[in-house]
Amino acid sequence: MKKPKIPSTDSIEDFARFWDTHDATDFEDEVEEVTEPIFVRAPRTGMTIRLEPNEIEEVERLARAKGVEESVLLREWVLEKLHKR
Repeated sequence: MKKPKIPSTDSIEDFARFWDTHDATDFEDEVEEVTEPIFVRAPRTGMTIRLEPNEIEEVERLARAKGVEESVLLREWVLEKLHKR
């Protein structure tokens, strides 16, 4: 029986699926220990907020009146609040 190959991918999910069904000791001659992190998380660049439907409609109305996107208006409000502390 032919030995499977370790996936060549940057996907944590692909590696997890592979190692869920394979034993690392079967690949000792193909792997080496590394001391540096391989997967580095990118900094977050966004956030989700939850609003009620009537609140969403009001934000949309106010954003239209200002001629900006809803996200721009909400970011403006958050930054104003942060800078007033």
